[in-house]
Amino acid sequence: MRDQGGRGQGPGRGPGGAGAQGGPGAARRTPRGAGGAGRSGRPAGGGRPAPDDDPFDLPFTDDRRRPRTGDGERSRGRASQDPAQEPRRRTPEEGRDGDARRPGSDGEGRTRPRRADSDGEGGVRPRRTDAEDGRETETRPGRQATGGGRTRSEVPRPRGGAPHGPGDQTRGTRQREDGEGGRRGGMPPRRPPIPPRPPRPPLVLRLGNPRRRINIGMIAMTFILSIFAGRLIQMQGLDSKIYEAKAVGQRMITEVIPAKRGSITDVNGHALAMTVEAREVAIDPSKVHAGVRAKVANVLAAELGKPEQEIAAKLAKDTTRYQLLAKDVDPIVANRLLKAQIPALTAKKQYKRIYPAGDLAGSLVGFVGVDGTGLGGLEESKNSVLAGRDGKQRVEQGRDGQRIPMTHSQRQAPVEGSDVRLTIDRDIQWAAQKSIAEQVRAVGAESGTVIVMDVKTAQIVAMANAPELDLNNWRQAPQANYVNRAAADVFEPGSTNKVITAAAALESGAVRPTTSFRVKDNIRCYDRTLRDAEPHPTETMTFQTAIAKSSNVATIMAARKVGSQRLHGMLKSFGFGARPGGGVPGEEAGLLPDYKTWSGSQSCTIAYGQGVSVTALQMASVYQTIANGGVRVPPQIVAGTTGGDGRFTAAPAGKQTKVVSDRTASEITAMLESAASEEGTGGLAAIPGYRVAGKTGTANRYDPKLGRYDGYTASFVGFAPADAPRLVVLSVLQNPQKGHFGGQLAAPVFKQVMTFAIKSRKIPPTSSTAPPVRLSAGQ
Repeated sequence: MRDQGGRGQGPGRGPGGAGAQGGPGAARRTPRGAGGAGRSGRPAGGGRPAPDDDPFDLPFTDDRRRPRTGDGERSRGRASQDPAQEPRRRTPEEGRDGDARRPGSDGEGRTRPRRADSDGEGGVRPRRTDAEDGRETETRPGRQATGGGRTRSEVPRPRGGAPHGPGDQTRGTRQREDGEGGRRGGMPPRRPPIPPRPPRPPLVLRLGNPRRRINIGMIAMTFILSIFAGRLIQMQGLDSKIYEAKAVGQRMITEVIPAKRGSITDVNGHALAMTVEAREVAIDPSKVHAGVRAKVANVLAAELGKPEQEIAAKLAKDTTRYQLLAKDVDPIVANRLLKAQIPALTAKKQYKRIYPAGDLAGSLVGFVGVDGTGLGGLEESKNSVLAGRDGKQRVEQGRDGQRIPMTHSQRQAPVEGSDVRLTIDRDIQWAAQKSIAEQVRAVGAESGTVIVMDVKTAQIVAMANAPELDLNNWRQAPQANYVNRAAADVFEPGSTNKVITAAAALESGAVRPTTSFRVKDNIRCYDRTLRDAEPHPTETMTFQTAIAKSSNVATIMAARKVGSQRLHGMLKSFGFGARPGGGVPGEEAGLLPDYKTWSGSQSCTIAYGQGVSVTALQMASVYQTIANGGVRVPPQIVAGTTGGDGRFTAAPAGKQTKVVSDRTASEITAMLESAASEEGTGGLAAIPGYRVAGKTGTANRYDPKLGRYDGYTASFVGFAPADAPRLVVLSVLQNPQKGHFGGQLAAPVFKQVMTFAIKSRKIPPTSSTAPPVRLSAGQ
């Protein structure tokens, strides 16, 4: 059998020899026989080399030795292999036992895939067992070994089923040898079947040295802890005061304690404006359950006088914590709501400004805004006196904003404002306001003004405007009513200004009351012809008669004797062109052009009150000066103040200025008394039992909206009793539609107001009678 190829024909094999086909047993390996050649050479007969010379010869031992590599030819295409992928070597015992295994087994219990190999002629490739080295070889199809030595197609295959090196994984193990020892017994070379891919070994996380990781972790932890420690030192040590202050600021809040605003009273202490305690009602909608909102809204709307829809809309804002429901709520109403146990309802104490007299002296008193600051009239001009100084307190509060009881608090008490006492007499103010309002409506005037002034002190007893401002509804009133017309409206006075021309003429000595003038009903003044109010034939009249009949021509003739410079000086001495300076809010200076700028006709018209502008307050001051014997006192509206201690401090008296002599004042008084008689233009101003001195005025009215003259200004101003003057009364009607003469429209208002004031002040009638009036030079 050896002679025919190294193997005999046995069970499971075909005929022996190089071309014999193996049977089922051909796949088994037998232990290597003893007939193999040594490592030093190949057999002379061309047999296969000794097992030790074969690099793929793996003896069945337990030392798992790697295949030895021979020279460069034998190691071509081979690479070192990872021990993890090295096939398990079998022991001789395993090789012997392997012959007993079933065909297709790989020695480790795994089934190898069987391949139907061809021998090139359609048959099954012969397989044999090398009895000498215990390995199986098989011949690649179509390639037979020729000559001696092993061909590239003869590949040893280990029993474990794994290739020997990396080359076996890609193209199979191929070995090339030049000798003829690759075949035994003439058997064709055989190649092993392609082994299955070994399972991929599981990924194993190879941990490094734990000491290094521990050191790195300790360093990182030390660094982080040092940051925390540094921050802790900064917060608790270096910046502790700062954070303490911030914490206190979050916990402590400052509440403003409003100061009670002072009252405004009349001269007798009757309140025209006062401050009362009230409540500001608010609610937290987030605390009101949706199921009771409708009921709560109904109760609140009924008590607060608000629309129910408005209250319901505020309660629906449940994402907010505060909704203001009403301000200036009466404390009784607020207490009633608090007792109704409405959830999260609060009532904060505040003050409310009220005006008991309504529109009485409304534009003079003025009003305050929602923050309690004065916005008009005396409320604004005397705000610093009335407002006082707010207090404050610091209290601790919790998260929900509620004050924490029994905690530390700091309180600075508020300083209440001082009460302001006016010189206004409530009763006379009411009479003046009523009279002018009725006359404005009666004659269709645009507006009207009445001023009542004390002769000796120049204190304003009444200052009425029509229409007047209702202080309890000032937001709904037109802005024109916010203005105190008595001190702010500027107009041309007309004939009431003739007393200043008379004072200048009498003071200069150029004219006496008995001086006669030949008066026509017109006079040429430069480029203009000026006329009297009513046409009349040329007549001779005294200067006193000219004033009584309000002759423009005679007044111009007297002014020419005085001159423009002296007339301008007298107008200025009576207060024209300057604010009166008595503390009346909104007072204006009027308009007094420099005499050097007067045009030719203006030097004539200013003599009878056209071309110069004044306020009602300025004109009342002129007649106060005449009635006071030529001594001018600035008008005064504030009598004094009452502080928090209840002590009244009177306002200082106004500065007295001598404007004209007593004689001039007396002579002008006589002229005015004749003007207010039945023979003069102001007969409707006469008061039975009292001697009255006064002057009518009728002037063309300049309308700033139109930019031209339009309509008239009717006025009357006088004082009584004429022989011992006590009060001055002025009445003005702007742009009346039914008539325009002052003697017809304004004089009746003067009479009504003066009569009431005399009775109110209990001024007795004088026993003297007025001297006879000399109306013409011949009388």
